[in-house]
Amino acid sequence: MRPDLPIAVTHEVRDRCLCLHLQRAARAIARVFDEALKPVGLSHGQYSLMVALNRPEPPLLGELARFLAMDRTTLTANLKPLERRGLVSVAPDARDRRARRLSLTEAGQDVLVRAVPIWRATHDRIDAGLARESPRDLRAELRHVAFALPRGPEA
Repeated sequence: MRPDLPIAVTHEVRDRCLCLHLQRAARAIARVFDEALKPVGLSHGQYSLMVALNRPEPPLLGELARFLAMDRTTLTANLKPLERRGLVSVAPDARDRRARRLSLTEAGQDVLVRAVPIWRATHDRIDAGLARESPRDLRAELRHVAFALPRGPEA
């Protein structure tokens, strides 16, 4: 017979688990942004990916994966629908043909220009629902968590 796990452990995880609370908050915020960005045909993840491509020099796929804290396989899968829609271009790097450079197309720029005011208004609504200093402090703490923690099991 297996021993039962005490309900106190469930309560401890519910009350203490950073991962659980971050995931719940991320899903709640993602739903709000997904709904808001529907008129331009983007999800929150696609919007973030496209904003990350809005730079003077097209990044390498690996660089963008590191910036977004994604593995390359997941990033490639997320790029496919944007590429099919003609919003993102994937091309071989001029110096290393095995590497891929990513850029927004003109159509991608147009969609992004339409999406930014929606993103801003949605952020304003979310920020208004948080404590006065909370949005700035929360973003700072999340940046710290994202970049200060070890990246994998080898750490």
